[in-house]
Amino acid sequence: MKALRYYGARDVRHEDMDDPTPQSDRDAVIKVEACSICGSDLHIYHGHGFSEDVGFCVGHEAVGEVVEVGRAVHRLKVGDKVMIPAAVGCGACRSCLAGNVACCEYNLGSCYGLSAKLQGSQAEAVRVPAADFNAVAVPEGVSMEQALMLTDAMATAWYGARQADIRPGSSVAVIGLGPIGLMAVDSAFVLGAHVVYAIDPIPERRALAEASGAIALHPDEALERIKQDTKGHKLDCVVEVVGSDATVDFALRLVRRRGTVSVIGVQQSRRFPFPLERAFAAGLTFRAGTCSVPEELPALFPLIQGGRLKPERYISHRLPLSEGAEAYRLFEAREAGALKMVLRPD
Repeated sequence: MKALRYYGARDVRHEDMDDPTPQSDRDAVIKVEACSICGSDLHIYHGHGFSEDVGFCVGHEAVGEVVEVGRAVHRLKVGDKVMIPAAVGCGACRSCLAGNVACCEYNLGSCYGLSAKLQGSQAEAVRVPAADFNAVAVPEGVSMEQALMLTDAMATAWYGARQADIRPGSSVAVIGLGPIGLMAVDSAFVLGAHVVYAIDPIPERRALAEASGAIALHPDEALERIKQDTKGHKLDCVVEVVGSDATVDFALRLVRRRGTVSVIGVQQSRRFPFPLERAFAAGLTFRAGTCSVPEELPALFPLIQGGRLKPERYISHRLPLSEGAEAYRLFEAREAGALKMVLRPD
């Protein structure tokens, strides 16, 4: 099969690779219909990978059709259309069955496309371990492109907004308006936010947030504008979607006393100087971490089916898998309005 393989910084190649095969009776093989590039894939693309491996297939967002199942797979059959959430779990312990793969009690939690241990999904096909749990049938009323957004980006955005304690009447800021940030803006409104400030230096991305009803601000003007609008009290909730020291610190400066900061940007710093004294004095709630997609899907499916959330509108490019290297380049450079890059096997 053809796949996108990582060989080093900014070196992703469309190459031949062995076809995936089941490694246990609980596995399934999925023929990929579409896959997409996540912002966190750029960490690997920049050479800051999660392993020393090279030559492995990248990517962790995909949808497709079941083409092979092991003897112990009971919920799926050949021909089923499925989505493949970014992270996997054992599918048998209490934590996984509750949707929290990050706390897999058998330490089998993992993510596609970080190393050769679990090959990625930017390919013509992908092996799914514990497939009855780690592959999710696409429900009626959800398109394949919507399902693709649910495999990570939309679920992460919803998780970030939920972790920010957004309630009806809340005032909110979202820092960083990539695809997940824009979806977090939409999520905040669905959760009942009274006002959402959307903060990003790129005018085109601010315009998209404005179209969703947000007050879009350049980072240089945001703090003073928010202080002015709130008479110095600042905001109830802040969602940080960038992952740099500067933006996390900025989030902490935008939140009011007893407010909540939710950080979902993948961290680029190993040692963030957290202002504990200031946070303690203000009684802040601070949450950070990655989303467990299965935990968020029960709430998201009806919101997608009912048209309350439309994450597919942030797909900016649809390209063949063979143009994956160019898709990565565009996404990194933010050229041509690049937001969500969807790739389809040729």
